[in-house]
Amino acid sequence: MTDRSSTVAVVVLFPDLLGTYGDGGNGLVLHRRLQWRGIASDLLEVPSGSPVPETAQLYLLGGGEDAPQTEAARELGTDGPLHRAVEAGAVVLAVCAGMQICGVSFPDNQGRPQEGLGLLDCVTVKTDEPRAVGELLVDADDRFGLPPLTGFENHGGRTRPGPSATTLGGVRAGVGNGDGTEGVLADHGDGRGKVLGTYLHGPALARNPALADVLLAWALGMAPADLAPLPEADAEADALRAVRLSAATRGNLDGVAHRTWRDRLTRRS
Repeated sequence: MTDRSSTVAVVVLFPDLLGTYGDGGNGLVLHRRLQWRGIASDLLEVPSGSPVPETAQLYLLGGGEDAPQTEAARELGTDGPLHRAVEAGAVVLAVCAGMQICGVSFPDNQGRPQEGLGLLDCVTVKTDEPRAVGELLVDADDRFGLPPLTGFENHGGRTRPGPSATTLGGVRAGVGNGDGTEGVLADHGDGRGKVLGTYLHGPALARNPALADVLLAWALGMAPADLAPLPEADAEADALRAVRLSAATRGNLDGVAHRTWRDRLTRRS
């Protein structure tokens, strides 16, 4: 549990390698939502080749191309500072390539499996399925207490959650993991931290501030409902989500009527 009287450190890891689609903005969202609530926060960007701090409360990994993704995994290692931070109770949000490298294995640009960080119980594989590109709408699992989550995805791999994995939710539109589920959560328990992977870009936390508050609550050791509400700050995100939910209801979220994850898997259009 983080002492709310202390400064909460939010670390964006390797934005030069994993900075696709503005995922670094997730760090800014967490930083601002802490500040707006009167909680001191530091936002740190750690480029590749720099030492990774082990004492922060929140870490962000974003999306990236295959070669930078492999380099990021190599630098973080299989028992490095990020692992020690999670052991000490840190919370990690890993988006797209970030989620893939946090798993057990992921494919490189030749489709060859590479060793991941092992922080998530999942593997990512190359398949002959079409690349997942377009809007992604997720009905979060009830345990998270979240409204529907919106974002967009752009990935070629498919992520297979393992037996100990909890998924973020079910896919209403888009592909996500590729099996009707989206995201992977690892709760390491016993005072250790949590790692949440997702394919939601956007940035995800700008589109879904309630998800940002779940991450903050985990880092602060409290329930999301105990965080002070920020209605004025969330009004624009709520309006954007309403637009995307309306589009999904009409069945044309990505411009193709009634396309679901099953349609994509069977290549129907």
